[in-house]
Amino acid sequence: MPKILKIFLTPLNILVFVTLAVALFIRVYRVEALLGFYYDQGRDALVIWRLWHEAKPFLVGPVTGLVGIFLGPFYYYLIAPLYLIGGGNPIYPAGFLSFLATLAILFLYKLGAKMHSRTAGFFAVLISGFSYYLVMSGRWLANPTPILLTSVILLYSMWEIVNRGRKFWWIVISLMIAVSLQFESASAIFYLPMILVFAFWQRKNLPGRKYSFWALLIFFASLIPQFLFNIRHENILVKNFYRVLVEEKSFRADFWEVLPKRINYFWTVFSSKIFPERNIISGIFLFLAGLSITSASGRLKKVISLFAIFLGAPIVGITFFQGNFGNIFDYYLTGYYFPFILLFSIGLAEILKLKFGKLIILVFFILFFQRNLPMLKNYLTTAGVPESQRITLSTELSAVNWIFDDARGRGEFNIDVYVPPVIPYSYDYLFLWQGSLRQGNGLVKDRQVPLLYTLHEIDLNDWGKHFAWIERQKEIGKIESSMQFGGIVVERRIRIK
Repeated sequence: MPKILKIFLTPLNILVFVTLAVALFIRVYRVEALLGFYYDQGRDALVIWRLWHEAKPFLVGPVTGLVGIFLGPFYYYLIAPLYLIGGGNPIYPAGFLSFLATLAILFLYKLGAKMHSRTAGFFAVLISGFSYYLVMSGRWLANPTPILLTSVILLYSMWEIVNRGRKFWWIVISLMIAVSLQFESASAIFYLPMILVFAFWQRKNLPGRKYSFWALLIFFASLIPQFLFNIRHENILVKNFYRVLVEEKSFRADFWEVLPKRINYFWTVFSSKIFPERNIISGIFLFLAGLSITSASGRLKKVISLFAIFLGAPIVGITFFQGNFGNIFDYYLTGYYFPFILLFSIGLAEILKLKFGKLIILVFFILFFQRNLPMLKNYLTTAGVPESQRITLSTELSAVNWIFDDARGRGEFNIDVYVPPVIPYSYDYLFLWQGSLRQGNGLVKDRQVPLLYTLHEIDLNDWGKHFAWIERQKEIGKIESSMQFGGIVVERRIRIK
């Protein structure tokens, strides 16, 4: 066996790749049956459909959580080829994003080995590979998902500069920040102040003119589509940024009232990526990992400093952020999930060196798998909800195709859809996609015809609105036939004259 192959096929490396294979499997298993295809996914799919079928390119991507502020278009262009390859099927881009999330775990292992040890890297692989919420994050067909990968590559690049002074990595840093800003601005926006602090810390390793030129060129080139969109739409992006940052005073220093909420937010988000439920066990192991890292601060000075800058930026920034009506969500920290897991894993690797370290680590992983695997099994087998409430791509397609099949030979028909939160982008896309596979499907939208199909999803958050919609349909058409697919009800009606 060649020497290089012997080095590659070490027992630990084999174990890592087997673990990664299982991690990928649970991220793509039953993707059609479990994929959530809702408002955002339908909106994005419609945009990409217009690209391939109507030759309509785009200059901006999805809207952010801040009204009127759009991401760049890179996410759309990233998944657009997968929609083309799959003939419009959303499971292709979903599977691709899951692959990127798994690739991020591989980079996490390599980074852990460089920063500390292969043991720390392997611990990070186990936790990120089988954490219930991290698996769910990797299965999400949405723009924040790719930042799982870019965040690890960004941290990897920063470590190469810190540890080896390799200035080429400033270009990679610029690229990762640029594309991350187009995936999830709530995460990546804090990369900007973070990298300024990092540059000051690493001022001896700042790039020369050549690397600075390419780094700046890459970053500002990534903003060109949004710049052109802004010009074409009467300075709309700049006006909205000004409104959010200045008029609404989104970042304020009088944060004492929200500070307890922010502390609870950070604790909940980060601890849940290890133990899904909030309990004292999370606190115990986070304390032990933190204590072990602190005790090794002499040896881990560079590591601790880098993580303090990387993870400190969003903590400070979100603490001061009071915009968006005070709403902050878990996915705002997507770009920090894996770096946090790596830091925690380094702490576990340090615990391993203690007298009873092996016992502590054994107890940790027993509890970790005991709490995460049942939740993963429940999700992978039942989508985590009763059959009567299940709404996934599979049940949606079953409902849509029942309508097309039932309408065959009955002439033209209309559809009326109710979904929370009201705008049925998901069904707009699914009817468009499935209808394109059926010549002369009979669906008309420009006028009313006697045959009407109604489709409505269960609405657990607003029964009143759902009930009012159902009552209104009774005045429009009489039910002739109905079917239920999970949490979706479809009905064939004849309009009341």
